[in-house]
Amino acid sequence: MNYRHAFHAGNFADCHKHALMVALLTALRQKEAPFFVLDTHAGTGETLLTDGPAARTGEWREGIGLLLDDPAPVLASYLALVTSLGMERSLYPGSPLIARAMLRPQDRMAVCELHPEDCASLAERFRGDPYCAIHRRDGWKALETMLPPKTASSGGVLPRRGLTLIDPPFEQPDEHRRLADAMLRAQQRFPTGMVAGWYPIKGGAPARLLRHQLQDAGLKRVLIAELFLHPPTDTTRLNGSGMAILNPPWQFGDDARAIMQALKTGLKACEIRVDEFGTDCAPSAPGAMEHKTQ
Repeated sequence: MNYRHAFHAGNFADCHKHALMVALLTALRQKEAPFFVLDTHAGTGETLLTDGPAARTGEWREGIGLLLDDPAPVLASYLALVTSLGMERSLYPGSPLIARAMLRPQDRMAVCELHPEDCASLAERFRGDPYCAIHRRDGWKALETMLPPKTASSGGVLPRRGLTLIDPPFEQPDEHRRLADAMLRAQQRFPTGMVAGWYPIKGGAPARLLRHQLQDAGLKRVLIAELFLHPPTDTTRLNGSGMAILNPPWQFGDDARAIMQALKTGLKACEIRVDEFGTDCAPSAPGAMEHKTQ
């Protein structure tokens, strides 16, 4: 599956991914210590919804369009951000702009994009920004060279906290396995940081494979949140959106469930799944806790 972001900007999957991302960054902001954000597959940073690929598909109308028509309180921070960053001008902001808007003076960010035109757009957008470094490089390889963080904060301190977002275009059939491998490598290289990986759901098998890889790794805490617009039976279309989060904030599951329920209602989705597992899970849930609503 080749998931080209420009065609799907602002759709249900973007809303899912970015609402959870805002919640993770909000949690990082609760402490004064600096944090570092690495976005491995950044795209252009923003997409015009009224022209070009996004206008041709119109998927945003059943995504961010629905959420803005009837905003849920638990999504207020996310919706306020995307509105201020571009929706007033029919521009949907991507993860680089959202993350940058949430940085504080002591925080830093690195953004990777391999496509030359997309990277040039990012470089122009962030020109002169001392908090955000733009790199034209393969995001998969960047995990090896850019983690742990090597750029000091304004106070000269290397961040020991952070978020690595891996959001690939899924151009190869084994991309779910590759994503799980990359997430585990990122966690090994930056064990005090969080790792979030997004994946599309057409059928159930690839998502189950990713889940099993993460379960077998013996990590302390993993949270998986999946949103289904349609049952995963017709594998020729995009049916759902998944986010796997390694080392989520303590008790983040409660926040994730509230966000997912609001997304389910606002996007008219058919089902959500929130699953937590790992060695730090409560003894009453032997390794795993799963919450489903239909």
